[in-house]
Amino acid sequence: MRIPFSRPLAIAAGTLLTLSLAQAEGPVVVSSKIDTEGSVLGQLIVQRLEAGGIEVRERLQLGGTSIVREALLAGEVDLYPEYTGNGAFFFDMTDSDVWHDAEAAYATVRERDAERGLAWLTPAPANNTWAMSVRGDLAREQGLATLEDLAAWLGDGGDFRFAASAEFVESEQALPAFQAAYGFALSDDQLLVLSGGNTASTMRAAAQRTSGVNGAMTYGTDGGLNALDLVVLEDTLGVQPVYQPAPVVRAEVLERHPEIESLLAPVFQALDLEVLQRLNGDVAVNGLDPRQVAADFLATLEE
Repeated sequence: MRIPFSRPLAIAAGTLLTLSLAQAEGPVVVSSKIDTEGSVLGQLIVQRLEAGGIEVRERLQLGGTSIVREALLAGEVDLYPEYTGNGAFFFDMTDSDVWHDAEAAYATVRERDAERGLAWLTPAPANNTWAMSVRGDLAREQGLATLEDLAAWLGDGGDFRFAASAEFVESEQALPAFQAAYGFALSDDQLLVLSGGNTASTMRAAAQRTSGVNGAMTYGTDGGLNALDLVVLEDTLGVQPVYQPAPVVRAEVLERHPEIESLLAPVFQALDLEVLQRLNGDVAVNGLDPRQVAADFLATLEE
């Protein structure tokens, strides 16, 4: 026997239905991670959607990866920028080689998340992965552009000292993987191991030549790289997973606003490594407001 709603329950049900419909037809809730790059990418998305006539509610710099990801899956936010390589952790696939190839990583994360009602849109060509960087003067003097160049220079007796976190030095996926792939080995005397995993400290050590350091653990799109004249050495063998930023949106929201895809595609396509480094640097180093940095960049796309 079906029990009918009492009046209070009927009112409550009607209220919930109204709220549900309002949420379905309400603004697109845009979020991002808590770091500098999250603030920049989040503002680019917000301002681009608003310019396209979409009502937006900001929840930028919400927290770390797990917090924002869970908020998206729970429907608390509708859209945020994520990195393709994090699919290795989302789907318990850390041992798979698929994450070392940009196209394969994107295809995999897009397919897996489609099963969860999430749509990955056009990724940026920039790769925000673990990297080894050197001082700009050293790179220019010795012609260092790739990790193969570094290995050859070290083999010829190059004077090198590298600042890194303990995690980078000890993790099998980081320095040991680079050394095994490119055929070089740094001795304990060539390493300055700093506590924590903050690349700001390792970059500062290289920029200031702390204890003779002329190389540093960084991320590919770190904002301080250009300002401190540090050069990311290209990982030509693809040792590290690819971490391309891309907008991820709930499928039902994309169905409601299919124009989101075409609005954001040219923005992310323009975010190569140097561009994203510069935008991050404007915020992290030059102290500019992410809102203004995003607005200025979007204006250049209209020129």
